[in-house]
Amino acid sequence: MITFYKILVFIHIFSAILGMGPGFILTTVVKSGKNMTELRHSYRIRHRLHIFVIIGGTLLLLTGVGMGFLNPSLFQMGWYVTSLLLFLAALAIGPLVLSPRSKPVKTLLESHQGEEIPEEYWKLSKILFRFENLENIIFLIIIALMILKPF
Repeated sequence: MITFYKILVFIHIFSAILGMGPGFILTTVVKSGKNMTELRHSYRIRHRLHIFVIIGGTLLLLTGVGMGFLNPSLFQMGWYVTSLLLFLAALAIGPLVLSPRSKPVKTLLESHQGEEIPEEYWKLSKILFRFENLENIIFLIIIALMILKPF
């Protein structure tokens, strides 16, 4: 018989694959644009992929915390608490760091005339991508903690 806990684990793993997987390529998708038309199209694709990241991330948090409530001993495990804190920090990076840095990029994409990608875009995107890469590193650490359970 499948327990509710096993169902949460199943949803948690699928959410990680469907939510975090696309998150790792968001930066790569927009780096492929060679002119403004391609760049705008890349950002539209990125936006669609980001929806999976949001849904998957929400399910990850809900199922992860749910498993903790069903098995309270998890809150005494260092790997679980560390993963949860890192996940919350990564969630906070979105509205506090990424959103303010992505708004000028979006404005530039909407307002720029012509096909040549302006130099300003490269400056803005370099900073944005640096923070996105930091967030990806945090998620890789979380995945490693979930697999290895080192402490």
